[in-house]
Amino acid sequence: MRTVVVAEYQRCRAKDLTPSPADIAITESDELAGRITLRWLRDGALEIEAGSHVGVVDLDCVSVHVRPKLAGPELGVLEMIDYAAGLRSLRELPLLRRLAAGLSLRDLVCLLLTRECDRLLRHGLRRDYLRREDALPVVRGRLLAERQVTRQYGMLDKLECRYDERSADILDNQMCGAALHLAARTAKDPEVRATARRLAADFSSVCAVGGFDVRSAAERLTYHRANEHYRDAHRWARMLLEGSSFTDRHTRRTKTTHAFMVDMNLLFEDFVTRLLRDAFSGSNIAVREQESLSGAIRGEGGRSYTEIRPDVQLVQGHGANARRCSVDAKYKLYADKNVASSDLFQSFVYAQAAGGSDENETPAAFIVYASERNVPPRTVTLHRGDGNPAAQVTYVAVNVPEILRSEAARETLFGALRNLMMPPGGQGTTLMVRASTV
Repeated sequence: MRTVVVAEYQRCRAKDLTPSPADIAITESDELAGRITLRWLRDGALEIEAGSHVGVVDLDCVSVHVRPKLAGPELGVLEMIDYAAGLRSLRELPLLRRLAAGLSLRDLVCLLLTRECDRLLRHGLRRDYLRREDALPVVRGRLLAERQVTRQYGMLDKLECRYDERSADILDNQMCGAALHLAARTAKDPEVRATARRLAADFSSVCAVGGFDVRSAAERLTYHRANEHYRDAHRWARMLLEGSSFTDRHTRRTKTTHAFMVDMNLLFEDFVTRLLRDAFSGSNIAVREQESLSGAIRGEGGRSYTEIRPDVQLVQGHGANARRCSVDAKYKLYADKNVASSDLFQSFVYAQAAGGSDENETPAAFIVYASERNVPPRTVTLHRGDGNPAAQVTYVAVNVPEILRSEAARETLFGALRNLMMPPGGQGTTLMVRASTV
């Protein structure tokens, strides 16, 4: 199959393609709406317009790969998801970086799934007691007298029994088996596909995977000491089966397997939130998500007109003395250009709304944006008509590839964030984190 590679927010045209009726139906349906735009042209070319979603779209005649622009290779996207969710489930990263060369995002998930499932098989698949009801030649467990009379009246060669049997045909193994069967069908890399087939056969020998409903299973699944070691395998299995990432936010569920795409806007929001959590860990700042600033915008009579609801607030102290600043997470290319006016206006409003009563201190706000290199912070100031500053916005780069690669770089960033965002003195501080789309 021909492969076409395009970067986020880029547009390209692939020529000399022969779309099947299914390909045309997919591009004309709502399956890919909001994630990528595909248009078939009269000359047989496919016009591709990528947005903020990265991943793979498989058609019969072409496979479209949308590559991340700021997270490094595709493995970096999975590292961001892993870190943002606070999971740290990516083991053997140096080995994975070697194995991941040239793999698409979905093939990477299949690779990680196969490695975790192979680890489970070597450890020994979990078994649990399942309740069975069957007609047996001898009594096992409890004899169901009423059912024996109604179903086997006058017969002694079959006895209706209810018993408990230790079996590996349980939810833990079924989820892994269903995901491995999907990986065996959809992985493009021959080695990953062959490994998935082998492991799928091993799981099929001990559990049934036909008609497996991953959403229902996810609702019923609970973790405890006996199955905690399945957690990482289940995360990759769920990501592959239902298109939901670890936090169920970064990908959109789809009923087919044509598209596997991750929303980088939402992912970067969660990534910055986790960075701030870790940066202020051990301090007296508490993290509160989706908490509105009531009364920031009021209408007639002093009643609340609309809400300002930051995605996260980091709160230090209590009461009216709290000083406030906002932090917007922007997955935008601000390393080489000025911040967009709309983003500046938004941050200036947050700075004014969150500013304290100290007239001698300029209300401050922050924008944290993704970058491929280290860039010094820059500040923009809003001035009143008399020339005095009314608010200021500082935008700070996060070198995503370096942060993912180096613990030392991450600790350096934590120190920089604390120095920039922690106010002097002992007064309370509320820092708000909010992400926006491009």
